[in-house]
Amino acid sequence: MNQSSNTGQSFSPIEVKLESGKDYYWCTCGRSKSQPFCDGSHKNTEFTPKKFSVSENKTAWLCTCKKTGNAPFCDGTHLKL
Repeated sequence: MNQSSNTGQSFSPIEVKLESGKDYYWCTCGRSKSQPFCDGSHKNTEFTPKKFSVSENKTAWLCTCKKTGNAPFCDGTHLKL
């Protein structure tokens, strides 16, 4: 993953409820005011959101440090930053 342009937001993961079959767009730039989801703030940058979906309804912890090895899901990398 490229360096994030995180703008002072917390690195703590965010718990979200995800619906089966729905498309989500995870913020990769760190600028979104709708973390962990994209709000278009990456416009005119090198970043593009990561599209993802899940196969069953579930609760998940999504990464906000943008350094996870399992994007968009948190893998604890923020604890090492």
